[in-house]
Amino acid sequence: MGRPSKYTEEFRRDAVDLVRSSQRPINQVARELGMSHETLRNWVRAAERRTGASATVSGGDGLSVADKDAEIARLRREVAELRQEKEILRKAAAYFEGDGSVTSRFRFISAHRAAFGVKRLCRVLAVSRSGFYRWAASEPARQARAAVEDVLAEQITRIHADSGGTYGSPRVTVELHDHGVRVNRKRVERIMRQRDVVGRHLRRRKRTTIPDPAAPPAPDLIGRDFAATAPDQRWCGDITYLRVGAGWLYLATVIDIATRRLVGWSINTHMRTALVIDALDAAVATRSGRVDGVIFHSDRGAQYGSDAFASACRRHGIRRSMGRIGSSYDNALAEAFFATLKRELDVDRRRWASEADARRDVFRWIAFYNHRRRHSALGYLSPANYEQTLAPTTLHQIAA
Repeated sequence: MGRPSKYTEEFRRDAVDLVRSSQRPINQVARELGMSHETLRNWVRAAERRTGASATVSGGDGLSVADKDAEIARLRREVAELRQEKEILRKAAAYFEGDGSVTSRFRFISAHRAAFGVKRLCRVLAVSRSGFYRWAASEPARQARAAVEDVLAEQITRIHADSGGTYGSPRVTVELHDHGVRVNRKRVERIMRQRDVVGRHLRRRKRTTIPDPAAPPAPDLIGRDFAATAPDQRWCGDITYLRVGAGWLYLATVIDIATRRLVGWSINTHMRTALVIDALDAAVATRSGRVDGVIFHSDRGAQYGSDAFASACRRHGIRRSMGRIGSSYDNALAEAFFATLKRELDVDRRRWASEADARRDVFRWIAFYNHRRRHSALGYLSPANYEQTLAPTTLHQIAA
């Protein structure tokens, strides 16, 4: 015989009745009775088997003890599931950083699949499992493309740096083509944008033109037609300023309209007539002597309207041309050159510490502009390279 139970039959019946009439869990009733909840559960189940019907809990909910236990277990599973979903969403919010695209969600699933499982992650993030598995299968191809793009990005960054940080996507694209890299501008633009590689942009500049009402104007021989079929047919020029310390330097230019080459320039601490004459003399020297018949176009600044400048033009066989007062369009090519120079040297936000520093930087940029910088109006050739494409008979023994 087995060991007699310490619980009487009456105690068992009363305990089962207490469970049936109570809305509390079996383990709580068992604690109150000072007994094992498993023992009490067995008594309840035995009573159900004897009566052939499920013992129900009072309160009108119609649930058996077993059903109630199953419901409790189900609710616990749901709570655990909700906690995991909350954890997934918390991690996803930090992972996406504002980008909740499907691709970003796939990346998150791939990174956290071991912890949460693909099925649950796909359900919580509202993507299909088949879509994720297709994306995962294409990962090697994506990595290969990313490696190619990283190489291209390095080339773009190097070209941008070699331009002094000035080139935008059009010139970078042409430079890549010259290096044998087949790529379209939109792709270059996207890579530059993603890696924050930015060319410099135009800024407005001050006017330096101070007309002399008493000076007789020269006729306008250009009429806003900034085109020429060969070098040394039409030149144009202007003056701009450069901030140095507490003072200023002034730059006068002479540009060949046909090739956009800066053939002459002069920098000084003043903008008297001597400044523009020095630039003109430098242009004539670049072209190896007298340039009969060349038209030089300028605005109506006092320097260009002076007798001394007119005399210098006659000495070189140059015909003077002037636009109207206050119209930048009448000397648009010279204005555009200065806009490029100021943008790429960042003149509007820069102040050189010394005149020597400013001269050195401007000289370096002019050399870059003439011989390396790609010009959109010249089919993205540099001015010097563009001149080399012209027939030798059109040149006046252009100096290198």
